[in-house]
Amino acid sequence: MKSVALHNLGCKVNSYEMDVMQQRLQDRGYKIVPFDAAADIYIINTCTVTNIADRKSRQMIHRARRCNPDAVVVAVGCYVQTAAGEALEDGTVDIAVGNNRKKDIVSIIEEYLKTREQPRVEKIDINNTREYEEMQLTRTAEHTRAYIKIQDGCNQFCSYCIIPYARGRVRSRAEEDILQEVRGIVVAGYREIVLTGIHISSYGLDRGGLELLQLIRKLHEIDGLKRIRLGSLEPRIVTEQFARQLSALPGLCPHFHLSLQSGSDAVLGRMNRHYTAGEYFQTTEILRNCFRDPAITTDVIVGFPGETEEEFRETEAFVRKVNFYEMHIFKYSRRQGTRAAMMEGQLTEAEKGRRSAVLAQAEEEMSRSYRAGWLNRETGVLFEEKKQVAGGTYWIGHTPQYVKVAMEAGENADLSGQIVRGTPVGFLTEDILLLK
Repeated sequence: MKSVALHNLGCKVNSYEMDVMQQRLQDRGYKIVPFDAAADIYIINTCTVTNIADRKSRQMIHRARRCNPDAVVVAVGCYVQTAAGEALEDGTVDIAVGNNRKKDIVSIIEEYLKTREQPRVEKIDINNTREYEEMQLTRTAEHTRAYIKIQDGCNQFCSYCIIPYARGRVRSRAEEDILQEVRGIVVAGYREIVLTGIHISSYGLDRGGLELLQLIRKLHEIDGLKRIRLGSLEPRIVTEQFARQLSALPGLCPHFHLSLQSGSDAVLGRMNRHYTAGEYFQTTEILRNCFRDPAITTDVIVGFPGETEEEFRETEAFVRKVNFYEMHIFKYSRRQGTRAAMMEGQLTEAEKGRRSAVLAQAEEEMSRSYRAGWLNRETGVLFEEKKQVAGGTYWIGHTPQYVKVAMEAGENADLSGQIVRGTPVGFLTEDILLLK
């Protein structure tokens, strides 16, 4: 029995695909071992969203080779898709597998092992395919929540982003395949799913119309599925009608991640984001009118080329106006192959760091305020794991709004996968509420 070590870089889509690859290897009889262990085969699921991600991908590839110089090293995913020649140039990689070929990982490896010819490249023209790479997941590393991939590709072409070139155009998964996978996941004991993809708001676009709401409604009818959580949404998809219909579904978690990137209209224009700050704000108001205290989270890029101090201050004021629950703050990373990489006005790392720190302080204040707003209010918590926190043993879980909550563990109680109603009465730690 050959041993395989796997390492994943990047987004939740990558994580889903890695889970499926691991599942298929195990079903074939391969033994999964930790990445730092000696293994016969190493698989690195790469990322290319920034130049830093490229570098991390290369570092993990070389780390695998150092762990066992005689092993088969397999690089898969976005970095391979955009830079296969670069990945192979120093002879570290034995097999390079691009996107839309991950489903074939077992057969690709076994074919290579017959002759060990070097190197082997398995890559399609991702920008000229309409095929969705079908995968089926039956288990994940998490015990109560499963990420479900519903689409791939993106048609947005933001000026800073390489992903449309790594993932191709929008390709939507067949609705019945999604429903079948989720039914199986629920039977396996999972109580919550998170719909993920490269641009889930475009689900169905390649078939002639947007179908996300229709899919959510059908998923909501599956017996035993308690919660549906949405991945990142395009702000423009959130109309009054869309939000009202979502709010009629009790199992839909009122937790919405709407990528902002900037609160300055001028910067949004240079980014090729297809909305204004005012339109984005209207979206958040719609959600707050349709849901009681929804959790609204976002991504923000600081230090985009040409971002003036005034434009940055517009972003700082805007995020405070929206009053986000959480923000993912990124310092702009110059990505070769994108329009933004050639723009004038590239900022220094020091200045990007200063601006990032300003928004991080705002995020900390807003996040604590939002969590505090749930004190002394009854809510439901889906518990996931028991762990040591703040000197005690607690069950840890999340509310529908994805607020982390802890409850002291009893001697015999097993709450994993259980939804418990209770009232948070205080903070156990800076980011965990204590349930009584």
